[in-house]
Amino acid sequence: MGAATDGAEIVKLSKEHAELRPVAEAVEALAKLSAERAELEEMAGDPEMAAMVADEKAALDEKLPVMERELALMLAPRDKDENASAILEVRAGTGGDEAALFAGDLFRMYQRYAQLQGWRVEIDSVSEGEMGGYKEIIASVTGDGVFGRWKFESGVHRVQRVPATEAQGRIHTSAATVAVLPEAEDVEIEINESDLRIDTYRSSGAGGQHVNKTDSAVRITHLPTGVVVTSSEKSQHQNRARAMKNLKARLYDMQREALDTARSDARKSQVGSGDRSERIRTYNFPQGRVTDHRINLTLYNLAKVMEGDALDDIIKPLIAEDQAARLASLEEGF
Repeated sequence: MGAATDGAEIVKLSKEHAELRPVAEAVEALAKLSAERAELEEMAGDPEMAAMVADEKAALDEKLPVMERELALMLAPRDKDENASAILEVRAGTGGDEAALFAGDLFRMYQRYAQLQGWRVEIDSVSEGEMGGYKEIIASVTGDGVFGRWKFESGVHRVQRVPATEAQGRIHTSAATVAVLPEAEDVEIEINESDLRIDTYRSSGAGGQHVNKTDSAVRITHLPTGVVVTSSEKSQHQNRARAMKNLKARLYDMQREALDTARSDARKSQVGSGDRSERIRTYNFPQGRVTDHRINLTLYNLAKVMEGDALDDIIKPLIAEDQAARLASLEEGF
């Protein structure tokens, strides 16, 4: 790193160093404990030291397998986008106005969780529901490890509750879809200007002073793939930059999906298929219950989950399940 002069190279090397350092430290710690274990074996023949040696050996015999497993997880193949920032997309699905309200609840849940992690959330594009909530909302979430934490959130989220507009008190079922895309680095995706059609238009809103009076919203169409992205905040310059960032994330995600399809056998060992049409979770408000169907996890702290405070109670088991699958895959290779 000391020999690097280019700013981008320094950032890249810093990230690589941050990823490799914990592995190197774990190897050193494991080697140190293994050496101590060998020394204790040599001392075991001394009758005066036998009792002390036996206790210390027992303690090390408990620590060593745990450290070996942790190191194996560090060395197991991992998603190279684990530490990336992400694009979060939440869209209302089946259920009309109630679906839009639920999409709004989900976005607030993620927004609150991001605040607790110290991540920055910037809204790129939003389409509000007629009764509140969102038909669609897209945001950039910047921070260390955003994609690694949220990558299993992509899919269909189903809600069961009594809508505020329901006079008979009947429970309705509606849904929203969530997509989490790793934010592509500039060096990873190259886009030719000739492949783009860029349109500006006047963004729409709920009315009042916040509706744009100028054509500041930006729509970018990537002609080779047909991918369309928009950004509808107040500054046209910022909208273009945000839309380009979103476009890169979508194109990069398409590359990832193509690679995942080519590695279909590996995908079977992961938590879910990553298919965004797959129902992954149900939020049952009358029972205060949330169920993640991929790992058969049911919790009865729905209110705290929706506040973002207890979302880790679902995220951590999902990550642990994926780690166990990756470790099993690594062991099969030996």
